[in-house]
Order: sequence, then C-alpha cells, then structure tokens
Amino acid sequence: MLIRPWDAPRDDAEWQRWLGRHDFGQLAVNGLPGDPPHVQPLHFAYDPERAEAVTHLARPNPLWSALEADPDVLLSVVDDYVYVPGPWQAPPDGPAEHGVPTSFYAAVQLRCTAHVVDDPDEKADLLNRQVGHFQPEGGSASAAVGEEPYGRLLSGIRGLRLEVVDVRAKFKYASHKPEEIQDRTAAELAARGGSRDAAAREHQLRRRGMWSGAR
Repeated sequence: MLIRPWDAPRDDAEWQRWLGRHDFGQLAVNGLPGDPPHVQPLHFAYDPERAEAVTHLARPNPLWSALEADPDVLLSVVDDYVYVPGPWQAPPDGPAEHGVPTSFYAAVQLRCTAHVVDDPDEKADLLNRQVGHFQPEGGSASAAVGEEPYGRLLSGIRGLRLEVVDVRAKFKYASHKPEEIQDRTAAELAARGGSRDAAAREHQLRRRGMWSGAR
C-alpha cells in the first residue's frame, strides 16, 4: 500500500481510534505451495495495550493448515471510502472536465504473527473479550468450559491471537490539495449524501492543514 506523506496518520492514536470503531476486516494467510492465499472476512477485537487482535473461526475452516505452516499474516481493514468525481477535483483555473477522479478511503493493515488458541479455557476467555468489545452493554452469557450455553460449542472453534508486529495506515482524503478544491469537495460530499459521504467528509475536514507541503 502506497502511503504518501499527506495521507499518513498524524500519530498512532489516529489510526488506533479509527480501528477501535472499524472492527471487521479480511485476514490474508499465505497459501500452501501451489495454492492461492486465503482471504478470510471476520470480526475482530483490537487491543492497543496488548498490541494484538483476537478473533475465532470454525474448526473446519480450510485456512488452518496454511496458517500453521506460516503464521505471518496480514489483517486488512478498509472503510469510509467514496468515489470522488473528476469535476470536484478540477483545478480552479481550468475546465471542470479536466479534473481527475479519485477515491477517498481509510485503511489500516496490521502485519501479525498468528497464535492458534486451542485450550478450552483460553478460548472461552478470548470469546468473552470479543463479546465484551462488541456488546459492552452485556446481554449475553459468558463463555465457560463445561457450562451452558456456550461451553459445549467451544470444541467447534479455534481461537486466534494476532500479535501485531507492524502497522501501515492511510487516510486518503486529498489533504495536499488547495483549500478551494478541498472546500468544493466537502460541499459536494455534503450535497450528495451517500452512505459513506458523511464519514469521508468528516475525515477530510478533520485533516485539513495537516500537510505542510507545497500547495
């Protein structure tokens, strides 16, 4: 993933806050020799204090052999993406039809070392951590070995602790463009009102002035 200076996060807190709210991604696992990579969509819970993400998958999932052969994996999360029409990005002194279309998006890629969790008590703890993240209001019973309702289901899953070893983050919202173009794009996003336009506009406005390069 190419990250230009104006698309880089201001600090770790920026991408960590975003990742705390965007907890569905794709786990990429290198395939065994002769096989393509595995790409598994999944929910996860990221813990910045432990520098790890936790998740679980069904025991019959076909990626386990590949993951155990090579635990170096990539967890990729992309959201707040929109298509930006060319006229919105046109130079102020040129015709609108000469503007270059682009994409706005936020992305975080976590390179991780995967640790498979098979111990029943550890799996129960991992599940409770996930549920605690997604349901802080409660409402579900805790998982515990030998106890209803989830104890008997533990054998059907394997847990995953994804130890983060490197992070690449990107917030592509034209922070390097002249203010006139940024103002125009923000106004157009507000007017269009698509499903992700408000989130993209919020990123764009929040990151104004972060890039001190040439305008």
